[in-house]
Parts: sequence; C-alpha cells; structure tokens
Amino acid sequence: MKIHDKSHNMGGIMLKLMEDLYPICRSITGNGVRKTLQIISKEIPLEIHEIPTGTKMFDWEIPKEWNVNNAYIKNPNGEKIADFQKSNLHLVSYSIPIKKKIPFDELKQHIHTLPKKPDLIPYHTSYYDKNWGFCMSHNEFEKLNDGEYDVFIDSKLEEGTLTYGEFLIKGRSEEEIIITCYICHPSLCNDNLSGVSLVTFLAKKIQKLQNFYSIRFLFVPETIGAITWLASNEKKISRIKYGLVVTCVGTPSKFTYKKTKKGNSFLDNAVIGVLKKSNVDFQIVDFFPYGSDERQFCSPGIDLNVGSIYRSDNKYLEYPEYHNSGDNFSIISEKALDETFSIYYKIIMDLVKNSYKEKERDIESFKIKDKNLMYLNLFPKCEPQLSKRGLYRTIGGTTIESDKEIFNQLAYLWILNYSDGKYSLKDIADISKIDLEVIRKSAILLENKKLLKKI
Repeated sequence: MKIHDKSHNMGGIMLKLMEDLYPICRSITGNGVRKTLQIISKEIPLEIHEIPTGTKMFDWEIPKEWNVNNAYIKNPNGEKIADFQKSNLHLVSYSIPIKKKIPFDELKQHIHTLPKKPDLIPYHTSYYDKNWGFCMSHNEFEKLNDGEYDVFIDSKLEEGTLTYGEFLIKGRSEEEIIITCYICHPSLCNDNLSGVSLVTFLAKKIQKLQNFYSIRFLFVPETIGAITWLASNEKKISRIKYGLVVTCVGTPSKFTYKKTKKGNSFLDNAVIGVLKKSNVDFQIVDFFPYGSDERQFCSPGIDLNVGSIYRSDNKYLEYPEYHNSGDNFSIISEKALDETFSIYYKIIMDLVKNSYKEKERDIESFKIKDKNLMYLNLFPKCEPQLSKRGLYRTIGGTTIESDKEIFNQLAYLWILNYSDGKYSLKDIADISKIDLEVIRKSAILLENKKLLKKI
C-alpha cells in the first residue's frame, strides 16, 4: 500500500484525513460510524443524530445496530486464513455471531471471492438478511482443503440506533444547496473516503464565506441514511434548490457528471459550464435509477435537482478496484484530490454567485409568460375577513409595516383591491411597488383560500 507524503495543498490535507479514517470498520450502523463522525467533527461542527432501531422511514425501517470485535477462520492446522484484524474486508458486513467447527463443504458456501481478480479480497454486505460470511482472495481460497474449520465471529446485532451527521451553513436565504456523502464503507479509499474527506474540507472552507443560499452537508450511511434524512425532514425538502452526491473522487480518471433526473436544470448547466472552463477531461451521462444516493433525492415523491460528480474512465464506478481490497491508497492521487476539490468549490461558488441572476430570470420569465394574468375578487363588497382564513395577524396594535407574518399582508390588500378584471399581477406589482414574486405568491394563497379566481 502506498502512503503519500502529504503536502500543504488541499489534496495532501484530504489524504491525511483519509489515512486517519481508513482503519475503521464502518457499516450502516455502529461504533465505526460514530468514530468516523467524531474525527470529522474535529474539522467542522457536526450535528450528530441517532435514530432508534425500528423507526419507520417511508417504506424502510431502521435496522438493528451492528458492531464487531473480531472474526476469523482457522484451517485444520490452526492457522488463521481470514482475519478481521488484518483486513476488515474479510468479514461480510452485518454477519451474525457464530462460533463453531464446520466441514469445508459447509464453509465454502459462506466464502466469497473474485475469480477474475484472484489476488483481491471482495467487499460484501448482508444488511437485511440474517447471515454470515467471509471474503478472501481467490488464490487463498484455492489453497484450502477438506477438513474441519474453526469459524469465529464476535459480533452483536441488537437494538440500537442509526447515526448520521450534518452541518448547515446558513445563508441569507432559507433555500439550500445540499452536499452529501456516505460513511458506511469499511477500509476502501476511493469509495468513499475520498468523498468523505472532500465534503469535510469543502464545508470547512465554505463556512468562512457569506453565501446567498444556505448550504447543508450530510454524512450518512448510503441509501438508508439518505432515506432517513429525507423522511425526517420532509418540511425542508421544498427548500432544496440543488444537490450533489460526492463519491469516488480520488483517482486521476476523467470527470463524470451524472445529470439530474430533469437533465436540463440550472445545476446541470452550471456543472457542465465549470467542467468546460476548467480544461479537464470529462464526460456527461444522463440520470439512471441506480448508483448512489442521487436515486433517493431524485425519486418521484422527492424529485430534487441532485446530480453526482465522480471520476471514472468507464461507466458508473466501473473501475477495477471497485468494492475490493485494491481500493487502497495506491490508486489515490493527491493531485486528483486537489483538482476535484477545486472543481466542486467552483461549482458551489457558481451556484451561489448566479442565484440572483437565476431568480431575476425566473421573475422575468413570469412577467413574459403571465404578463396579462388577472384575478377576480370573489368577495368584492368591502374587504373579506382575512384573519378567519389564517391570512392576517390575530393580535392588533402593530403597524402593517412591522408585521412579518408569512408573505406581505399589504400584498393581500393590494391584490384584493385591484383584482377587478382590469389589472394584471404585473400592474399591481408596479402600482404597489411590492416585489412581483411576493405579489404572485400572495395571489396563489388568496386563490387557495377561494378569495380569488383566475380570469
């Protein structure tokens, strides 16, 4: 395994964190996740969440917590042939505890290898099926003979919690950009310690800036963690403007951008624009419903503008070392990490910088599309009572100017007074000098309360 000399550039700093995290055995739950988040918390102020076993999250349920102390197989000569202490990849994640002697014919049903990559140890999991297993190189497996083998797994699968971390950098707007990575893989460098390290230091750098959007960084177990966050934060989902899933960013392969489900969002254009301007080798692929957590964020009931940038010369994460012991520091490039960090930072800055322009374009588009949009007041004889419809302050005595309830209450009065079939929303905005977007949202609320109708 190649350990790099760490320079003072961002790539070197990221490598140091990866080396600190590399020995830890992580899974979708357990102490390995907690230890990982504790180390990350030394760099950024993470908020840690613990979700109890059995908690329903959409169609999923938080599983039992899994922890392991030790595991090995001893051959008939008493020699360890698959030792968790030497590599945590030797043990199938979420293996149940076991201590017994078994014949080779039974043992081999629980051993996983890579015949086409005979020197490498595969990475396997069994999260939702009570089972046990070991992984080893195919060459080592071929050396095994008939006989009785000692199998020992000192693990616990019990009531506990799922743990994840998040860090919110508040901007001037409650609208959010979400940057997420997964923290459930054991000793694998590119997948996804590279992503964890990049997100950590991206957050550390951005927290010093004054941003328009709020930016939320998530460190979650893949799939179940993303689902858990979404199910626990349904009210926040509407605030999310864009998102990126960060994974497999440490090799000197070409950049690959997996587009959002919509395929032509502002985020898609921003990412492609940065890649073009950065003079790097890249490819663009359309969204597809497998891969990492972008498939959760882009699911029909969520439908967010979330893409993913990774580095791969082939299709999605199809590099030779994917999910095996070859994914170690020998394939990681300090320069590649530094370069990828720069790309991500440029994209975030581009999104933040252009947010005002985007909003202006949205408003202008509304003006063009709906410049003649008019409403009719359904209660034209004096003002309708807004308070009983939840649209007006219930405690009097303050001035309207100081009242900061949802939207602008003056907007309600302007709209109701001028919605006689002669004035468009654009006209009302011009006359009242209230922002057109406030007028538009207020009109929608009044329509929902059946006080207005479009004409």
